[in-house]
Amino acid sequence: MTNTQIKENTQAQVPSVDWLTDLNVFAVNRVPAHSDHVYYATMEEAEEASAMKMRHDLNGNWKFHYSINPDSRPERFYELGFECSAWGNIKVPGHIQLQGYGTPQYVNTIYPWDGHRDVRPPEIPTDFNPVGSYVKYFKVPESMDNKPVYISFQGVESAFFVWLNGEFVGYSEDSFTPAEFELTSFLTEGENKLAVEVFQRSTGSWLEDQDFWRFSGIFRDVYLYTVPEIHAQDIHIHTELDSSYKNGELKVDLTFLSNVPAGSKIIAELCDDKGNLGAKKSSELTGENSSVSIEVEAPKLWSAENPYLYKLYIQIYNATGVLVEVIPQKVGFRKFELVDKIMLLNGERIVFKGVNRHEFNCRSGRAITKEDMLWDIKTLKQNNINAVRTSHYPNQSYWYELCDEYGIYVIDEMNLETHGTWQWMGVVEPSRNIPGNNPEWQNIVLDRAISMVQRDKNHPSILIWSCGNESYAGEVILNVSRYFKSVDPSRLVHYEGVFHNRDYNDSSDMESRMYAKPADIEEYLNDNPQKPYISCEYMHAMGNSLGGMDKYTVLEKKYPMYQGGFIWDYIDQSLVKKDRYGQEFFAYGGDFGDRPSDYGFCTNGIVYSNRELSPKMQEVKYLYQNIKLNVDKSGVTIINESLFEDTSDYDLEYILYLEGKELYRNQDQVVILPQNEGRVEFKWPAELLNEAGEYVIHTSLKLKEEKLWANAGYELAFGQYVFEDIQKIAQIPSGNLRVAYGTQNIGVHGTDFTIMFCRKAKSLISMKYGGREMIEAPLLPLFWRATTDNDRGFSQGFTSGCWYAASLARQSVGLDVKEQADKVEVTFTYKFSIHSEIEVKNTFTVFADGSVRVKSIYHGAENLPQMPIFAVSFKVSADYDQLEWYAMGPEENYSDRAAGARLGVFTNKVADNLSGYVKPQESGNRTGVRWVNLTNSDGHGIKISSTSRPVECNFSPYTAFELENAAHHYELPNVHYTVVTVAGKQMGVGGDDSWGAPVYPEHLVKANEDMEFEFVIQPIK
Repeated sequence: MTNTQIKENTQAQVPSVDWLTDLNVFAVNRVPAHSDHVYYATMEEAEEASAMKMRHDLNGNWKFHYSINPDSRPERFYELGFECSAWGNIKVPGHIQLQGYGTPQYVNTIYPWDGHRDVRPPEIPTDFNPVGSYVKYFKVPESMDNKPVYISFQGVESAFFVWLNGEFVGYSEDSFTPAEFELTSFLTEGENKLAVEVFQRSTGSWLEDQDFWRFSGIFRDVYLYTVPEIHAQDIHIHTELDSSYKNGELKVDLTFLSNVPAGSKIIAELCDDKGNLGAKKSSELTGENSSVSIEVEAPKLWSAENPYLYKLYIQIYNATGVLVEVIPQKVGFRKFELVDKIMLLNGERIVFKGVNRHEFNCRSGRAITKEDMLWDIKTLKQNNINAVRTSHYPNQSYWYELCDEYGIYVIDEMNLETHGTWQWMGVVEPSRNIPGNNPEWQNIVLDRAISMVQRDKNHPSILIWSCGNESYAGEVILNVSRYFKSVDPSRLVHYEGVFHNRDYNDSSDMESRMYAKPADIEEYLNDNPQKPYISCEYMHAMGNSLGGMDKYTVLEKKYPMYQGGFIWDYIDQSLVKKDRYGQEFFAYGGDFGDRPSDYGFCTNGIVYSNRELSPKMQEVKYLYQNIKLNVDKSGVTIINESLFEDTSDYDLEYILYLEGKELYRNQDQVVILPQNEGRVEFKWPAELLNEAGEYVIHTSLKLKEEKLWANAGYELAFGQYVFEDIQKIAQIPSGNLRVAYGTQNIGVHGTDFTIMFCRKAKSLISMKYGGREMIEAPLLPLFWRATTDNDRGFSQGFTSGCWYAASLARQSVGLDVKEQADKVEVTFTYKFSIHSEIEVKNTFTVFADGSVRVKSIYHGAENLPQMPIFAVSFKVSADYDQLEWYAMGPEENYSDRAAGARLGVFTNKVADNLSGYVKPQESGNRTGVRWVNLTNSDGHGIKISSTSRPVECNFSPYTAFELENAAHHYELPNVHYTVVTVAGKQMGVGGDDSWGAPVYPEHLVKANEDMEFEFVIQPIK
């Protein structure tokens, strides 16, 4: 049954709440889905792209009433005589639950009524089904007088009825595509009363079980529109390229709202991006359908690298030769195809360097603004992300316009997910799956596919249609795939769910899997694969994550049929909420009293919900680089993996550092053709390399000129090389030391300093320089880090919890003091109750200049779980909060997430190292630490330096245990200390998924191996 047939069969019905559970009623009197093109009355308006005069905005304040279920709603509120002036106001667009009515609820795979009501599709709970009754009074603008008037709802969740002036207009489901109705016959002169009744739950709710917050309401734009006397209601742009991709044909299919009068005509003008006319074609119009074609010689092709857009002006003239409608349409020539089992764009193998993106804002939920979208698109481009999957619903039209203009490849995903019907407690159990093979679900599901394709089909950025997400597989979804291919053979079709049921393998043109490990992917690619592979979801970026991403990106070169993936996901879904003292914090599931809930599982972004970058983005930007800079001592090899663009837009900059100090800087112009490589030799004077120490070469490619998405000078690619030509010889300070032995304490005294050790405290307890005490809590062994979300996912607290206890309790079984002429060694030996064979020796060597070398030696034992961290930790006063690092940075990094970090000198504050992961956890670590200066505002403090090998360091306002025991940042105590942690090794953070994937073995700390590290603490005066 088509959309039009549905309309005809239901338009005479009396509206009923029974429609909410009727599979055959989901679109009553709705205008058939059509393209999202704009149109104007004159060429001047079209060329200026001014606000559409044939459109009238209804956004803003509406009168509103909230009911918890249909029985308690004001059933006849739509009547003209019903008084609603005393109702409160609500903002449109916006969610009901974020404006003081009801509460938001976050669940992932289960349905929101799980545990409350045992219902089966298509039934829904009746006791709790919030109803929003909206009323808007408006006058028809003069520009629409005596013309047909329509209303467009761009997004309403999840089902709604519409009345105008007391008369029923229509009904619709599908939260994420437009629903439009004709109002002409219902309008009156003067004030009109528009009434909209929105139900949170409907049959559609069974199809919208996405991993997101459950909201309801009118959350996208609402507007009136009119049309000219001859109106192209739908246009379909076809751009064809010949086999050499050199010449093209532009064809436009037009569907008119009604029969076109004889003698009407169309003129199509194709202009380049500067507005210069390139081709022109005219044609007579006949009937409701017409076409026009233009041959285009050597068109410039659209890609994410160069998103070249032509401007097509479609001009429609009536029978008397009067221009009545102008449609300005941006056009991108590109060809996406599957050739020899590889996806090609314009003849070249494409690799998706993508993310999954929810529409989200921490204050307004999915009711996001154009400013939000602009920030997002620029952020994607700035961080080498070239693709987006619209998880898991069609986005606002403006998003696709931005993707066309800025250059982003899109998998456009229809609004379908039924996760909770086929997966129970993590186990696949499809006996209750919908839509499956149930023919009664075919029309309602297919309607969502139709609505998406018909609206979005003219956007060149969309390369792939997706049949939805995590809905298992079956005949219904297979028919959706067939529909996509029948109406739009220019694109491929994606559906991951066939992985669970190969009987419906034809639903997808590509093998698409979620969270497959690199080894699983390689197994597929080595087993005579029949389809190219993409990871539609990978690298679950929940909390402190994204470790091991390089294991996926390395597959891009190794296997031609591996064509990239989409990180889950782009932005945290955390909402701003106030604590009991009125302070704002980021809330996750369960914080609104929502039960059931999946709690913090909504915080998976590489961008925080307030649109600040998380430290994880550093790794993404590097591993997604199109241009690789392989640096050695004498030069840099530039590998341009771009498909179409050379490197002429960039300056090559290279800088030589010695121990973090810049020695030389230069720029070069270099042009490397796409899919080629070249070499640049460095030009610095040879004598610069004569000094002993560690040298670092930084190379980068920076934009020569401003782009839409970044300023001139912005760095897009980076590479470095570290080497040491002449080894530095450490100088041992000379001087006299005095040792004072007390009952409990041992003091080592030198010129203007005292270092004190305590038998009772079992460690070094005081470092006083010039009368300033640096130590607020002693230096002790640490084996525990604050559990990350991924740690929780593989039950580290259960498997490795003994290290938590070992970090809090130890027994000192030995104290040894050795006095020498120019140093004093104090060694504490510790035993631990978790295993009798484990032993740690911390040796503190005090030198005459007041520096203290700390050496920690661990003796391991068998049959112990992995160790989160092997470290020494202590506290200093919080007054010491200024940091200068010579380490890998600038953002936090870990052993399995350091590819994007660079060795250099960076500054920040201690508070900066508490990353914004919504649930407090380990964060702020730096690997490759050579030295760190920790000072107060006067510049006094301590310097921590590695000796033979770099260490890892963390400077935090909180201990691992304070972080461990806080579920939100507001639960953390007031800051009194700077907590210093120096580690020989910390395990990686992992990231394949957050529900069981372990950290890779090479990034673990193994408890049966002996380990040691050392560092030096010295005063800064």
